[in-house]
Amino acid sequence: MSTTNGPVVFRRGTVLTMDDRHTVLRDADVLVSDGRIAAVGHGLEVPEGTVEIDASGGIVMPGMIDTHRHMWQTAMRGYGADWTLTQYFVWYYLEWGKVFRPEDVYAGNLLAAIEALDAGVTTTVDWSHGLQTVDHADAAVDALESVPGRFVLAYGNIQQGPWAWATTPEFRDFVNRRIHGRGDMLGFQMAFDVTGDPEFPERAAFEVARDLGVPVTTHAGVWGATNDDGIRLMHEHGFMTPSTIYVHAASLSPDSYNRIAATGGSVSVSTESEQSAGQGYPPTWRLRRHDIPVSLSMDTSVWWSGDLFSAMRTTLGADRSREHLDAHGRQETVTHAHLRAEHVVDWATRGGSRALGLDGVVGSLEPGKRADVVLIKNEHSPVMFPLFNPYGHVAFQAQRGDVHTVVVDGRIVKRDHKLVGVDLDAARRSVEHTVEYLTGTLGQDAWAKGMNPDVPETKVLDNPYTYTEWDARGAEWKR
Repeated sequence: MSTTNGPVVFRRGTVLTMDDRHTVLRDADVLVSDGRIAAVGHGLEVPEGTVEIDASGGIVMPGMIDTHRHMWQTAMRGYGADWTLTQYFVWYYLEWGKVFRPEDVYAGNLLAAIEALDAGVTTTVDWSHGLQTVDHADAAVDALESVPGRFVLAYGNIQQGPWAWATTPEFRDFVNRRIHGRGDMLGFQMAFDVTGDPEFPERAAFEVARDLGVPVTTHAGVWGATNDDGIRLMHEHGFMTPSTIYVHAASLSPDSYNRIAATGGSVSVSTESEQSAGQGYPPTWRLRRHDIPVSLSMDTSVWWSGDLFSAMRTTLGADRSREHLDAHGRQETVTHAHLRAEHVVDWATRGGSRALGLDGVVGSLEPGKRADVVLIKNEHSPVMFPLFNPYGHVAFQAQRGDVHTVVVDGRIVKRDHKLVGVDLDAARRSVEHTVEYLTGTLGQDAWAKGMNPDVPETKVLDNPYTYTEWDARGAEWKR
């Protein structure tokens, strides 16, 4: 089983190219050579020694792209299944997020990176807001570089204001040491939120991002945390750009959506998160009205699934539910759904590549692009046949267990449903050490209580950010 960049051909599959015309080819081949898509077509001739993968009965598609995943939290998979967003803020921001060590960030990132590849997610944005020190950041990158996937480190720190951590010489040194020269296998963003403080202290961090030439990703339109004031301040100060990614954007006004549309930004929709945690109703129905580009993300495995099949499925459900409810309120009936399976498959692939500035690199199966390829095929599942609507099959029928083969940058990293060149036992040991440390640090009672934590009398409902203070009487932010 090869882990090299030798030529690979997928034979006789249903190919979703996700090119600009959304070309679908039946009984077709995809040839990978020298890390790139060499050809897509029927009966392709291939070089001697090419690894042949039988894709008949399966779907060949581009690797999926997740534009917002808090990978460092994955070692606590499912721990917060019943949390509200307020409880999440309490646990991570106010109480226990600060006890995470660099090795705990490493463990979470390692498991999350492996999990992403296993589910056919070949590019993942590590929205890494647990980087309390540069040592934590080094550990995050160490984990990402140990897994044969494509990643983007979105550097953040929920325990400190972005105007503080982003302006330190240690941060710039980290960028120079660990990011420069890595190419498109390790991208970089700055990740921080804008509170709406009229003084706009986040300006300092935006200026650093501009100086470094890196994009900003921000949780925007999160009910009770970030709002229209933050969008307005970003816009008035000239910091809304086509490379800015607004995560959630679920509780904004039409004015804010207009500003995002006018400046060319995109929104990362985490439907499982928005419909469960309370950021606001999943906003695709609004984004469609404003023609704002969309990508998909799963947010965090401390709550939800770690794959984009669930993201596509829940996004279709939420958008269609809203469309039906609006029509019912007008005493009308929806006869044709506006959001189709084809759209969410696009958002899970091209939507991500466009948002990350990688559309000339990955996101579709076109000759010349880097070879990030996924084969969905499961000969042991009755769900894989018959195959009529391949977009619908990906969005509604497939799941991570149907991911047969994954290729990243021309390298086979999963084949015959098994990961290749990945030390899962090492990841398990790292996670076990982190869980042992956390349970020992919290104590068994606090650990058990954390799955449904009380809300302390610290005005977390007014201000979830520990690096600012909200004076309710004076109605102003203080730092």
